Amino acid sequence: MTSHRVIVDETEPTGGDEPPFEPRYVTVKKSKWVTDEYDIHNNLLGRGKFGEVKPCCEKRSGRQLAAKFIEFSGPQERKDVTNEVEVMRSLQHPRLLQIYDAFENKSAFCIVTELITGGELFERVINDDFVLTEKASVMFMRQICDGVSFMHSRHILHLDMKPENILCLSRQGNRIKIIDFGLARKYNPKSELKILFGTPEFMAPEVVNFDPVYPATDMWSIGVICYILLSGLSPFQGTTEPETLCNITTAKWDFSAEEFECISSDAKDFISNLLVKDPSKRMSCRECLDHKWLRKQIQRATKTVQRTLSTKRLRKFVYRRKWQRAVNAMLALKRMGVDLV
Repeated sequence: MTSHRVIVDETEPTGGDEPPFEPRYVTVKKSKWVTDEYDIHNNLLGRGKFGEVKPCCEKRSGRQLAAKFIEFSGPQERKDVTNEVEVMRSLQHPRLLQIYDAFENKSAFCIVTELITGGELFERVINDDFVLTEKASVMFMRQICDGVSFMHSRHILHLDMKPENILCLSRQGNRIKIIDFGLARKYNPKSELKILFGTPEFMAPEVVNFDPVYPATDMWSIGVICYILLSGLSPFQGTTEPETLCNITTAKWDFSAEEFECISSDAKDFISNLLVKDPSKRMSCRECLDHKWLRKQIQRATKTVQRTLSTKRLRKFVYRRKWQRAVNAMLALKRMGVDLV
């Protein structure tokens, strides 16, 4: 029996962009808890330092959704979750995870969102039944830029763009969703915004140096994601976290690895205009969407763009990141006092 290999060759994401539910203005409910209106399933969809995500079903409508539980122990943590709800409320866009409901009790929040069943983008493209090409990468990167462009148009920075926060809407289609707005912040060009958080491997130099952040800060992370998607190599990853941060601040990288020998010059130009130390010289999302590489999907694809890319390195990257997250999740559980034995 031969396996069927999925070749993504559409010029646009399939399946349309119907909203998962009608537009909703979500307010945090404090007089009741999520279990009053939803049946929570036991299987985990995800777990991290924030808490955990479980599938749920709205009792009234039977709608299948996801419930993100976030514990807090002080006013600052409560403020952070309230900020996440406010951010998601203003981000009604097909490339961004949509909020449906929210609840708060004395020690925790529960944010109910649309249910995403396709898994992480990188995990999908390394599957044996998926054929990764540069053309498929173009389509995924265009969707990422489309979603972040909308965020920036609403004066919101994501500030934690990384592969784990890009999911496939389903296991058969090719639409993606950007998730996790827990670190997102509203941006005012007239005032400086500095942050002390992020995922080291994807941080921009200005974050490492504690300089002001901009929409361009997200663009650096998008450049790192694209570099990894095409090659499986992480451009700034060191053997230790301090080494990684040092590599980022020097902003030295190249295309010398053999994995880039079959990558088009347009793709390299796209990355080169994002991984620039000076934020003012990086492409914006709109400029990315107008870049000739992302516009190739509406032109006749070249042999280079259609060539199958090796995912051997990308597999190693995905497995390493999963191991790191598992360790981080265990440490988070210990901090919350959960007995792991």
